Amino acid sequence: MRSDSRVTPTVNSGDLPEAVPSRRFAAGTSGVRGLLITLLGGCVRSSGQATPTSAFVDALGRFGVKEDACRQALARATADGWLCPSREGRYTWWRLSPAFEQFLRLGAERILRFTATQPDWDGRWLVVLARAAETNRPGRHLLRTRLRRAGFGNPAPGTWVTTHTDRAEEAELVLDEAGVRDEAQIFVAEHLSGGEASALVRQAWDFDEVEREYEAFLAAFTRPSFGDPLVRFTRLVHDWRHLALIDPELPAELLPAGWRGARAARLFRERHARWTPAALREWDRISARTR
Repeated sequence: MRSDSRVTPTVNSGDLPEAVPSRRFAAGTSGVRGLLITLLGGCVRSSGQATPTSAFVDALGRFGVKEDACRQALARATADGWLCPSREGRYTWWRLSPAFEQFLRLGAERILRFTATQPDWDGRWLVVLARAAETNRPGRHLLRTRLRRAGFGNPAPGTWVTTHTDRAEEAELVLDEAGVRDEAQIFVAEHLSGGEASALVRQAWDFDEVEREYEAFLAAFTRPSFGDPLVRFTRLVHDWRHLALIDPELPAELLPAGWRGARAARLFRERHARWTPAALREWDRISARTR
């Protein structure tokens, strides 16, 4: 690779909600917490209204979540700055905090833009050279999980690559939080010679796992077996959000033959457009019970 050393801008804490979400808002898709963030992004943010506790209990209950677990998740979300509760008589109402609403907006834009294939690649790579000391176990874990979530692959120890050169600022934030910013280097590079770039891709990412996830998504939503409009919509967005976290969204020329991601993206867009209105009507119905 020929590299152009690049000095990327400093990330100021005041800019984080507009640029890259802070770590306390970084949530995966597993468990009640992940399901809650999908509901907050897909329904609460879209409605623009305060939501009673009963609506969360009802909605999460449709996925087998007990009321106590729902209330615990709401309490944790409040402690983490996601929600702002208020009391009116016997009822508690929940609103999104301004910072978390911004986080959800950015996340929704990224999910809806996600197509499983990167368009218009200019052939350049973003390369991050970073290691965390063996004694810095939290930093090592954060580097591994957050850089992968940002679409970086790891072809060799201490080396992270992505075809998305616009993610340098996101990488800088991860390096800061891992405590390795001063020792790390970030480059924009081009592949000039040596082995095929496809070999680098196979070293950096496990596409077998991603393909299995796409197969499961296509099987679940090609002929959906659930009639509840809120359940099917939430499951659709929740599963697609998971895929957007694990798929690096590489250019078509670097992807395996017969890539299922493009087909899954078309299915998601069609189902999302068709299912959203009914899901939001059902959310409004269960949210209005105590009004």
